[in-house]
This record gives sequence, C-alpha cells and structure tokens, in this order.
Amino acid sequence: MSIATVTLDVEAIRAQFPILARQVAGVPVAYLDNAATAQVPQTVLDVMTRHYVEGHANVHRGVHTLSHEATVAYDAARATAARFLNAPSADDLVFAHGTTSALNLVARAWGDANIRAGDEILLTTLEHHSNIVPWVRLAERAGAVIKVVPLTVDGSLDLDAGAELVGPRTKVLAFAHASNVLGTVAPVRRMADLAHAAGAIVVIDGAQAAPHLVVDVQALDCDFYVASGHKLYGPNGIGLLYGRAALLAAMPPYEGGGGMIEQVGFDRITYAPPPGRFEAGTPPIAEALGLGAALEWLMALDRAALEAHEQDLLAYATERLKQISDLTVHGNAPGKVSVLSFTLAGIHPHDIGTVLDRHGVAIRAGHHCAQPLMRHLRVPATARASFAAYNTRAEVDLLADGIVAAKRMFA
Repeated sequence: MSIATVTLDVEAIRAQFPILARQVAGVPVAYLDNAATAQVPQTVLDVMTRHYVEGHANVHRGVHTLSHEATVAYDAARATAARFLNAPSADDLVFAHGTTSALNLVARAWGDANIRAGDEILLTTLEHHSNIVPWVRLAERAGAVIKVVPLTVDGSLDLDAGAELVGPRTKVLAFAHASNVLGTVAPVRRMADLAHAAGAIVVIDGAQAAPHLVVDVQALDCDFYVASGHKLYGPNGIGLLYGRAALLAAMPPYEGGGGMIEQVGFDRITYAPPPGRFEAGTPPIAEALGLGAALEWLMALDRAALEAHEQDLLAYATERLKQISDLTVHGNAPGKVSVLSFTLAGIHPHDIGTVLDRHGVAIRAGHHCAQPLMRHLRVPATARASFAAYNTRAEVDLLADGIVAAKRMFA
C-alpha cells in the first residue's frame, strides 16, 4: 500500500493519552516537544501500575510466585524489544538506562578494549552530545583521533567527504540515524558498508529515528543500535542497546555488581553471558515492562499510516512557518523525520518558547544538546517543534499563530 493512501485515526489515538486533556493557558495543551519526550498512552500506565499493585518483586533467582511472574514479564519485554528492532535474538538486546547510558556502555566496554593511540573515531556534525562526549572521552583516554563528517547545504550528510575520511585507522563510525535538530535521516546502510569495508564498527544513535521509522538492525547491518524508552511512548529511565552477538560476547562488563556474574571470589570473578553481563544490580523492572507495552502499542499501529501522518504534519508546518517573515527553517534534507527547527530574526528562541507556552503550545528551545551543530548553523539556539502520532494540523495552526504573536510582542 502506498504511504499516500493510508490514514491514521488520530482522534482515537489521542483518546489513549490522558495528558492531552490537560489545559495550559486555559486551552488543551498542544504538545509539540516529542523529540525531547513523547507522551505515554494509558496502556503503558496500566502495565506499570499493575506491576506495582499486583506483582511487585525482584526478577531472577527468586523462587516465589511474585518473583517468577516478574521475571517472566521482564523477559517478555526483552523479547518484545528484540522483535521491535528485528534483532536476531533477545540475548542481543540489553536494557540500558537510555540512549546516553547505552552509548557510554559501548564506548567504555567495547572502546576501552579496542581503541588504541592513533586510531580514528568518525562522528558527524549532526550528533547529539550523547554521541559526542563518550567518544571524545574515549579518544582522550586512548590517544585516538576524532574526525567529523560535514554537512551539505540542506543539512544532509556529505557522504563524499565522509568517504574521504574513512581509512585504515578508522575503528568506529558512530552517527545518529536521524538528527534531533534537523530531522535529517542518515543513509545508514551506505555508511555501514563504507565503515565495514575499512574494518570499522558501526554504532547508531536511534533515539530520534526509532519512534518514526521501522528499524531492522539486520537490514541496516549495524553493530550497535541504541534508543530511548521515553521517546518511544514509554517511561523514562529505560532504553535499548542492540549489539551484534559476537561483539557483546567479547566485551568486558561496564558496571559490576549483582546479576552480572557467574562466580565471585576475592581473587577471581567470572561474568555472566550477555545480556546479563551488562545489567548489573536490580534493573528498572516496571520501566522495562512499560517499555515493552509501549513498543507493542507502537507496533500495533499502521506504521505506514503513522509515517504518512507525521510527514503531512511536517509539510504543513513547514509551509505555514515559511509564510512568516523573518523566520528561517533549519534543515531541508529530503526524507527528514518530523522535526522542525527554526529561528526568528531578532527574537531569542527561549522567548519564542515562552510566548508559545502562554498560548498552550509546548515546544523546545535551546541548543538541543547539539552545540557543534549550532556552531555550524551559526546560531546560538533554535526553537523546535516535533510531531508524533497524536498531533494534528489544528495544533500546527496554534504553533504558527503563537509565533506571529511573538513577533508582534517583540516588534
């Protein structure tokens, strides 16, 4: 079925999100800050509440009924997450605290064991700080070199320049599947092929892509893929790390404690196989169950219809905002996800966001944890509207009207 021929029942979806009935400034909130955190459907809230009310217990090694039930549910959530990413096995899926912790895990556990002085780590100008700081710290520890793929004028990755940067010393290519500022979608498979031809591993920050695109880690041929629960209509404090089985098996632990061991002595410790090796201590059980429910909810949607709906909102919002004088839309790469960053001449993005809040419209304003990209754009910050399954054209109209109000206020 063509993406243009499917539709999404947005009103039915909105009814599943209790927070959308909340009023801000006397009107129902128009929540357009989904790239930071998506809202949570009732089904996810119910699963988490049921765990605490009916089955709260620790997982693994417990012999009583509540522990057994919690363990079964926890393992089922991992299997759901593996299915969401089309991982070959649930054992390839590690629960992390989020995208940031997952990237730090890879940079520490894989990076410290494999990166040496003179090795090169390739990033891109698009990256969120979560996919910059761990690698820069690794480079500082090891004496490695950071190289950066530049952008073209429309905000796409300059693959010709990127190809020139890949060489025999390249060990890692780490990049965002989709930019949290420009919405640019990376040509993942082409970049993976480029990296693997040089013997480098591929680490993908999927925080912004996974809510919008169907992700198949096997088709992408990536070595690691990470995502955050709170951007996937799930709870905070939980995220996904897919790792290629052979790489996970060869990696040392990132943290030490209960649950990630086989045998412990004062002279020698042996470690559990993945994924347990990387999940020290009591895990965020309710959050894992909530994330599993969120992924089931998302997979139950018609994903083609969802993508069409979000692309319609993006196109409509882009057209509306471009009609506002002195407004600049940043990022026009073809195929971008539904993230729209903009600046208004003479008005700081924080002021735009404050005025919009007075009109019941929630957006994000700032550098979006992407300061190198801000320097590339030659702006200190942008305002950013980002769209999800429950957003509507009427909310886009409120956004545009609020921006016009901000212009009048600061004229």
